[in-house]
Amino acid sequence: MSLVEGSSEAAAREVLDPDVWHYVSRGAGGNVSVGEAAGAWRTYRFRPRVLQDVRRVETDLELFGTWRTPIGIAPSAFHQLYTPAGELATAAAAFACGAPMVLSSRTTTRLEDVAAVIQGPWWFQVYVMRDPSITAATVRRARDAGASALVLTGDTPYVGYVPPTGTARPLPLTDELALANVAQHLPHEGVADIWELIDQDAGITVDTIEWLAKESGLPVIVKGILRGDEAIRCVEAGAGGIWVSNHGGRQLDGALPTARALPEVVAAVEGQVPVVVDGGIRSGTDALAALSLGASAVFLGRPVIWGLATDGQAGAERVVDEVTAQLRHAMGLAGATSLAQLDPSLVA
Repeated sequence: MSLVEGSSEAAAREVLDPDVWHYVSRGAGGNVSVGEAAGAWRTYRFRPRVLQDVRRVETDLELFGTWRTPIGIAPSAFHQLYTPAGELATAAAAFACGAPMVLSSRTTTRLEDVAAVIQGPWWFQVYVMRDPSITAATVRRARDAGASALVLTGDTPYVGYVPPTGTARPLPLTDELALANVAQHLPHEGVADIWELIDQDAGITVDTIEWLAKESGLPVIVKGILRGDEAIRCVEAGAGGIWVSNHGGRQLDGALPTARALPEVVAAVEGQVPVVVDGGIRSGTDALAALSLGASAVFLGRPVIWGLATDGQAGAERVVDEVTAQLRHAMGLAGATSLAQLDPSLVA
């Protein structure tokens, strides 16, 4: 589905290296979860309020930072695959839009350089690596550089299976770029395979939430939650927020669409901590459904990459700004002038 003229999925496919496109677009297994994600949001229907004064509609948000929009930029790896400026372009777009940005652990740019561009709050996504000292050092750097929250990815004990293209070509990504954010923490001698040290630790548990909070002094949002009972388990272990996500369909194929999982998670959490969501959100009406169902913010993954690929910072800005504009328009039509006025009664 086209989001913005010039920043669509089709436009990005035309300009990206075929192997990069495969990396971005494919999900795990048979692509079941990827195929279901966007359509699941469109099964919701709205019950608008009428005869409301909607001359002024606001989307300002306080959520581990102050933002002008609840349309955020989800963490994704290796942005120099999509645009020469990489994460610097993404950060500049987030700053221009007043949008929450989550910087991936797998960046092609040092986090301090990205933080300097954002000039405000941002969140840092964490994979706990097999060598935990690397993770600890990285999250302390993120805190010192201005991150206001950590996002612990909990659904990736190891990477999901993605069928190969048949070309067997590696991504056009050097080790220098791929390790840009962690290189300073890596041993230079006596290690046969550096990548083993920074691969995800498949043994982490909810105890990791408290460990990260102590290492950083920051709230920890747990990403990858699709069940109410799992959300409660994380909250009881000290999570400062819950992120409903199936990792863009890239982990367990056939995992529940986030549009279906969100209501159960919100009901289970009962307002103890904020809940955010990603997965298949492609329009302002998708965002309206998510926010009405109880999400505090929604995050865009692939659409931002499409924008970066087609027009760098400007392309990413167009995507976030357009979805925000659509959301404001839809809120007005639904009779809501602020995010606080969105509630489940608006959705059927």
